Amino acid sequence: MEQTKALNALEPFLALTKSASSPRAAADLISRATSAPNTFIFSELLSTPQIQALSSSSDYVSHLTLLKIFSFGTYETYTATPGLPVLNDAQLLKLRQLSFLTLAKNPSNLSYSNLMTALGMSTPRELEDLVISAIYAGLVTATLDPYHQLVVVSSVSPLRDLQPNSIPAMISTLDEWSSRCSSTLLDLEKQIATIKASALRRQREEDEWNKEVEKLLEEKLEKEGGHHGGLQGGGKGSVNIGGMLSSMGRRLGGGAASKRGMGAMGVDDGEEGDSMEVDDEDEDMTGGRSTRSAKKRGFGLMGGK
Repeated sequence: MEQTKALNALEPFLALTKSASSPRAAADLISRATSAPNTFIFSELLSTPQIQALSSSSDYVSHLTLLKIFSFGTYETYTATPGLPVLNDAQLLKLRQLSFLTLAKNPSNLSYSNLMTALGMSTPRELEDLVISAIYAGLVTATLDPYHQLVVVSSVSPLRDLQPNSIPAMISTLDEWSSRCSSTLLDLEKQIATIKASALRRQREEDEWNKEVEKLLEEKLEKEGGHHGGLQGGGKGSVNIGGMLSSMGRRLGGGAASKRGMGAMGVDDGEEGDSMEVDDEDEDMTGGRSTRSAKKRGFGLMGGK
């Protein structure tokens, strides 16, 4: 958005280059373009033949140098270059804004003292006003930290022209970044393949384990069914549950109680009847013995008398 706005602001000056037939007119056009609001990109103006012709004019070549500083230089470059035109207030503000935009790319160098030195300012208030103007111009997104004397920048707009011969270095940097990305992707693919292989191996082992467990259970159930009456209900693979429970009852020492429990679980009525008869016989035998003992004690008492 800001870049489009800056390009639109430069369009009238690009149209005026066609009528700037003299070095003086071209130099005046540079002064007007660098003083206008919202003009922050100057590469197209710098590349026009009328502006480039100033390189052969000894009187106005300094204006061409000034335009280059506005395009990709800084305020320090301006102060270090002798013989340049004096800046008006609008030009001074814009050059400082553009210089701050360049400095903002290095967050570790944004203390008040460093910025005031780089921008030629004497008080923190001047620096804060400049940062606020850059924020409102859409150059940066930043906040001021007066307590710690820092400027905290969140984002920087792409509103600076590239320096000459900087494209090969950028291409080299991008190639290195692309190589790192490719290497990282290969590593990720290897890790993904390893994870998938491990998951398949674990799945096969789990399937084999489940099959082995099912096989052992089937063998166990077949053995139990063969020992205790075979299949119940005629279904294939079913087990005589009564037989299994009866066996469990005997192992636990249940006796007749276990038989009654089997009857409750659906065991044959004959077995339940036998169990009841055995219980009755036990009760009769116990009762008989009790009666005979009582009679003997009674007779003994009577004889004693």
